[in-house]
Amino acid sequence: MLTNNDAVKTRIYLVVIFLTGVFIYVALKLYNVQITRHEELYKEAQAQYTAKRTKTGKRGEIRDIDGNLLIGNIPVTRIIADPCNVESKIDAQRLATLLSWDFGLNYGECYKDLLNKTRMKKISDGREVEVKRRYTLLVREVEFQEAEKFRKKLELNNIPGVTFEHSYKRYYPKKQLLANVLGFIGWRGIEPFSAGTTQPETVREVYEVDRSGLKLHYGSGHQETARDGEHIYLTVSEPIQSIVEEELDKVMEKWKPKSAYVVMADPRTGNIMAIAQRPTFNPNQRVEMDDDSWRLKAIEDSFEPGSVMKPMVVAGALDSGVVTPQTTFDCENGLWIYRNRSMRDTHPAQMVSVADIIKHSSNIGTAKIGLALGEKRLDHILRSFGIGQRTGIPIKPETRGQYSSLKRWDGLSITRFPIGYGVAVSPVQMLRAYCALADGGNLRRLRLIDRVEDSATGNVAKALFEPPIQIYRNPAVANQIVSLMVRVTEEGGTATRAAIEGYDVAGKTGTSRKWLAAEKKYAYNKSFATFAGFVPAHDPAFALVIVVDEPVGSIYGGTVAAPAFREIATRTLKFLDVKPKMATVSEVSATAQVSAPITNTPPARRSPAVTRKREQAPATTKPANSGSGGKKFIPLDESYYQRNYRQNPGSR
Repeated sequence: MLTNNDAVKTRIYLVVIFLTGVFIYVALKLYNVQITRHEELYKEAQAQYTAKRTKTGKRGEIRDIDGNLLIGNIPVTRIIADPCNVESKIDAQRLATLLSWDFGLNYGECYKDLLNKTRMKKISDGREVEVKRRYTLLVREVEFQEAEKFRKKLELNNIPGVTFEHSYKRYYPKKQLLANVLGFIGWRGIEPFSAGTTQPETVREVYEVDRSGLKLHYGSGHQETARDGEHIYLTVSEPIQSIVEEELDKVMEKWKPKSAYVVMADPRTGNIMAIAQRPTFNPNQRVEMDDDSWRLKAIEDSFEPGSVMKPMVVAGALDSGVVTPQTTFDCENGLWIYRNRSMRDTHPAQMVSVADIIKHSSNIGTAKIGLALGEKRLDHILRSFGIGQRTGIPIKPETRGQYSSLKRWDGLSITRFPIGYGVAVSPVQMLRAYCALADGGNLRRLRLIDRVEDSATGNVAKALFEPPIQIYRNPAVANQIVSLMVRVTEEGGTATRAAIEGYDVAGKTGTSRKWLAAEKKYAYNKSFATFAGFVPAHDPAFALVIVVDEPVGSIYGGTVAAPAFREIATRTLKFLDVKPKMATVSEVSATAQVSAPITNTPPARRSPAVTRKREQAPATTKPANSGSGGKKFIPLDESYYQRNYRQNPGSR
């Protein structure tokens, strides 16, 4: 029989056993939580009080050659909400109302988005599980001042769950200046194709937050400094670009053309000094723009150049020894029938010297020079000036233009190609060719990027100069062709309106009628009016090409484009402080009429008085028919496209 003591002992044993079991259970549970599942539960706990975000530095700036800012960055704010921290429907309603009032967002969509507190997430084993939704983007991009006003409203209304991320957006302080060249990310221009250089570094930041999602300034976490992108300096000069665009606007106002282009470069380096086109756009305001104004048509499109092609053919004929400046050709009194097709001259004449063929822009004389050269030599000459080739400018897409292979020439090609018909070039291709004429036959790749600066260290990497290709075999040709081109702007030439008092101007007009594909003939009243030249002629500060597409009121390059050349060149020479010669243009013209025939002796080069010291590109090291070679400064995508042009445009 059990006594009371035995009953007490039994109860004690049972309690001890129960407590021991509980202790063992708790110990096992603690072991499982603290040891076995430590990492798993620690990560879950961290997720409750820590936040992660990516942090990106500023994209590198783009500046002109003197450091003037062309593309920069301005601070903006991204407004983000954590739906799980917007605890009540009332808070969601008030937040949606403020978003609607301040930023014009749809109230209903915002309210619905804030109430959605979960989302489906695929885990490692492929299953989808429901997890808390901790992120929703409310406003993608708003100016810093507006974001601060909104933040204060949230504080006054005690609305939790909203955070503000600060970042930057691209800003174009000069608006439409150089807009087509600069472009923007996701489109064309120097901006997207130098993105690998200007791209900033992105790092991940981890920090602790309170219950409302606000960042705590203590606790665990780590922060890294995001590295900014590198700065690019272009070869373009902002003051010269401004001159070019102002004068181009005057051309548009006076002649009401469909479009117009101006390109300028330093012949000694290949540095692009200015590129402008109309129509254009303001990259800060892209809502109401069309594709026609976005594209950089001075590089992407091509046109039949007309008579601006003639100096290249004559230079090649002089270099080959086929003609001299005094060689004469029968210009058939202004009408010539060749292979049952007619060709006309604006200034009818009989026997005309090569010098006057250039001065008076004789189509018949130039065509007969082409016949004297023969197809193979003519083909070699045009290709040696870069016709049918890309210029090397680091913007894509760039057209090659249209230039048929020799085996595809027809019977008329040898007479039409020399006068700029049946061949299509881009304005920058023509600029490159005229730089070669200006620089003694040195054909260079065009450069648009001058240098790159490391934003962190300030170290500067200079863009490499590629050695030019020497076109001429006879050095005397360089002065001969320049002297012939100077006569074009003197009294009796086709470009007297391009003359600048105090300077010798070398150039050539071009008037090419547009081909109507549907009607298979040339338009009578639609044309490209062109002038290409360089100044001072024997020591050029720049080469300049102006193309006006479908001017209204006149179709001639000497009337439409030559005066624009004079205005741009005059203002640019003053800016560069290039001193005029002592004699005036009228005195030079009077002397030229009684002067001896053109000689092979070039005049002594003056010392150019230019405020910015001119860079000298490397000397010629390659033969005339070689590739351009050398390293590219910034590797760019080689995805080009080529436009199709008709092969046999017929006669003028």
